[in-house]
Amino acid sequence: MIWLITTLIVFYLARLISKRLQHPIVNPLLICLVIIIPLLLWLNVPYTEYMAQNKWLNYLLEPAVVALAFPLYEQLSQIRQKWKVILSACLVGSLLSMIVGASIALSMGASPELTASILPKSVTTPIAMAVADQIGGVPAIAAIMVIIAGLFGAVFGYPLFKLFGIHAPIAKGLTMGTVSHALGTAKAAEENHQEGAFSSLALVICGIFTSILAPIVYPIILMMFGY
Repeated sequence: MIWLITTLIVFYLARLISKRLQHPIVNPLLICLVIIIPLLLWLNVPYTEYMAQNKWLNYLLEPAVVALAFPLYEQLSQIRQKWKVILSACLVGSLLSMIVGASIALSMGASPELTASILPKSVTTPIAMAVADQIGGVPAIAAIMVIIAGLFGAVFGYPLFKLFGIHAPIAKGLTMGTVSHALGTAKAAEENHQEGAFSSLALVICGIFTSILAPIVYPIILMMFGY
């Protein structure tokens, strides 16, 4: 029980720090990782023990995901009007995410197994792990890459929108959900409920596209790099 309490306290403090400093790099999840992981290593606490004590937090993920349906319902009229744009953006985003990630990995000397683990990095963890396993990757590595991709999107997404003058809620929401899955969606929901709705929609659609297209895209990329 001590680690459940510790996790809640650290997250509460991380939220306070994030709200006080108002800087993208001070992301609550990133702060929690920086504090909790070294603490577990220092005290030599097994990951299984930590997760067992935090199982109730994991159970809350299910109703939290279901709750994403409500903001989607509120945007139903816009979704009906712009469904072609939404599907096109998610399809292109999914393809580019897979192609760019895998191509960079192979060009830097990564093995096909590692590349297969990196390729589905921009979808939510359960889907990424299943896709990685299907195309010959390592699900555990895929899960790590998903967290890294999500953190990068949550930290740098909105500063990049500001830099490039992107203001449309649908554009920001679809982008966050396409490249940064649940972590990006959480950040988008904090910024604007409309952006959070489109981000959650992109998260689901891109998960479907990636599941279908990854087994087709991956062999083509390997062939292009001479494997």
